[in-house]
Amino acid sequence: MKRTASLSLDLDNQWSYMKTHGDAGWKDFPSYLDRAVPQILEILERKKLKITFFIVGQDAALDKNHGAIRSIADAGHEIGNHSFSHEPWLHLYSKQEIAAEFERTEDALDAIGVARPVGFRGPGFSLSPMVVEVLGERDYQYDCSTLPTYIAPLARAFFFLKSPNMSSDEREKLRKLYGSFADGMQTLRPHKLAFDLVEIPVTTFPLIKTPIHATYLNYLATISPAIARLYWRSALAACSVTGLDPSFLLHPLDFLSGDDVPDLKFFPGMSLPTGQKLEFIEHVLDKLTQKFEVVTMREHAARYRNETLTASRPSSHSAAEPHRL
Repeated sequence: MKRTASLSLDLDNQWSYMKTHGDAGWKDFPSYLDRAVPQILEILERKKLKITFFIVGQDAALDKNHGAIRSIADAGHEIGNHSFSHEPWLHLYSKQEIAAEFERTEDALDAIGVARPVGFRGPGFSLSPMVVEVLGERDYQYDCSTLPTYIAPLARAFFFLKSPNMSSDEREKLRKLYGSFADGMQTLRPHKLAFDLVEIPVTTFPLIKTPIHATYLNYLATISPAIARLYWRSALAACSVTGLDPSFLLHPLDFLSGDDVPDLKFFPGMSLPTGQKLEFIEHVLDKLTQKFEVVTMREHAARYRNETLTASRPSSHSAAEPHRL
């Protein structure tokens, strides 16, 4: 019997990358959802996969994106909350501001007929005790905002290097982007947070804790497709050997190239031609489904709850018996 793997996609839109990058024009909310979403759904349909899409509330609030977002729900995929404004400094928000982010996203999704989310991922893997508190108060079932990796400071430095237009205030807000070196010591396994929330970390390479999400794999593929494929197979093997049920992360740019979105050519992996990228992502998904049963984040959290409940039940051999002297 195959072990479980969850698969999710953060539906970050063009404007959100431009905003974080410090580029002008993001306030017009340019979108590639009409191009990316049909392509993503077509691949998932062929692979017979149902996954979790984390939706940014601002996109759900704009009429031009309603068709793309509705098509995701109509195809049977789970919809999660990815905040309203997609600001990776969510951990700096007050409790009232955090609650407003959740409420606005829930309301925008409800207005287009999408069920209220029960799962959350913070933009830029942003999480704080206050976010957890609001999640609990709003009856969310799970969070998946942690990325246990030792190389977060390097990833942040690379992002700043590629973002020369960013103001000093924005850099200050992003000084914890992707987390810290100490985050690499966090567990890769699902676990309980306060308010009975299940935390499902984004999986990194067991033991060495380097990223294995699709954007990182695409970046490796720009150096060597053979190395990227070997790295991915090795990561999956390490998950199997360590008994880890992985949670794998996708983004829309894993399905697009710099030719598709010229304003985002700065993003890692965007130099790969679209055809090569799609061929590679299909290889990645094929290898994942060969080794694991792929489910939504909600199902992954439910299975973890069932396993922990079963483990906590006393066995028949431990039933109370008369004490023998």
